[in-house]
Amino acid sequence: QKNSCVLPEDLKNFYLMTDGFQMTWSVKTDDTPMPLGSMVINSISKLCRLGGSSMYTLPSAPTLADLEDDTDEEENGDKPEKPHFDSRSLIFELDPCNGNGKVCLVYKHAEPVVSPDTEIWFLDRALYWHFLTKTFTAYYRLLITHLGLPQWQYAFTSYGVSPQAKQWFNMYKPITINTALLSEEADSFVNKLDPNKVFKGKNKTPVLKRKPPSQPPGSQKCHTSMTSARTSSLAGNSSRK
Repeated sequence: QKNSCVLPEDLKNFYLMTDGFQMTWSVKTDDTPMPLGSMVINSISKLCRLGGSSMYTLPSAPTLADLEDDTDEEENGDKPEKPHFDSRSLIFELDPCNGNGKVCLVYKHAEPVVSPDTEIWFLDRALYWHFLTKTFTAYYRLLITHLGLPQWQYAFTSYGVSPQAKQWFNMYKPITINTALLSEEADSFVNKLDPNKVFKGKNKTPVLKRKPPSQPPGSQKCHTSMTSARTSSLAGNSSRK
């Protein structure tokens, strides 16, 4: 009511279930937990508008609206129209991104009446806009898919994530950080495991029986003579009986 706009239906349903969302996770290095991932959706009370007022109390202090440059629109080409810091757009902060930028809910057409169509944009630290998704639901899926890794929003910019953040991506989301390679080489991340080879019956190798060690000829003759002697003695005993 304060800003004369209506929340999109998916975001409205989200706030009816929970007043904001925050989840962090850590990794253990040298038996010491280190915070790494952070997923945040501001509560209703923190859904603040950007560019609406000056950061300073002086009457002639600069505002974000002073950064507007209409020449940027001519260079966009086929890209989506960027939000404006002045009265043409309404911008609300969804995620402060730990100081790495801001994820914003944007009403791009606020004059003469606020349009119900909204988009999700990322405002980097240099105050450049980068389009993320058309709906809050799509952005929420992106947030979960990227695990809230540091600077994951910069993967949707022209300059990408920092080298340090790329290391975390390579560890936890290797396919996500290599999307360009995935689009160029469709078979790069395809599982090439051949089920016919995996589930093929293994041929049992025949067990070779060990042959008894061969005896020398002398020992064989001795064994034969001893056997014949025992046979003759047994025959003599039976005849005596």
